[in-house]
Amino acid sequence: MSDTQEINTPSFAMVRTLGMVSVICGIIIVGVYQFTLPAVNANKKLALERQVFKVLPNARKVVPYFATTGGIAVAEDTDKAPAGSVVFYAVYDAADKLAGIAAEASSSGYADQVRILYAYDVAKQAITGIGVISMRETPGIGDKILTDKAFLQNFEALDVHLSADLQGLANAVKTVKHGTKTNPWQIDAIAGATVTSKAVGRGINESAQNLLPKLVPHLDKLRNPS
Repeated sequence: MSDTQEINTPSFAMVRTLGMVSVICGIIIVGVYQFTLPAVNANKKLALERQVFKVLPNARKVVPYFATTGGIAVAEDTDKAPAGSVVFYAVYDAADKLAGIAAEASSSGYADQVRILYAYDVAKQAITGIGVISMRETPGIGDKILTDKAFLQNFEALDVHLSADLQGLANAVKTVKHGTKTNPWQIDAIAGATVTSKAVGRGINESAQNLLPKLVPHLDKLRNPS
């Protein structure tokens, strides 16, 4: 019995030590995460706001909202969105008139998620600009979505008007092979960066299909927020 104890005791001590180290490391990691979370969230908010002012240059005030099947409401905390809701941003100009809507779209690209912000023009029922919030696409290839003038022209008036029953887009946004665009709801891909181009189109389509049916019936509330 004593021989067994002598053999097992060092093993038990090692396991106990490793367990204690794991617990301490876990506490440190959680502590660091909790400590840095406010700064991380603040940076994310700042990056998003920068893109809002980029895609809607007339912006002077940005008000976050939740959109649900039951209506829209000002979002006090966008990190606490109700189940099934969509976050969007009502953007106002210097005269407090509705200048447009900004919303986020995201989809898988070549390397990682491609997160963009797009501007929705209420009168045109079209997307009139995009900005990149974050991506890790190949430099010189995927990041052309930021610099390729022909690609960016897709978003001068990308058609996203709703169907007659307001239940979805009349025509799904779709990325097509470079040089084959024939309709205003299509996105002409960048040659050599098709995967990233499709990620942008797919993300916009999914976001608009989800958001606009909930948003459009309540635009008057945004035009007259008081």
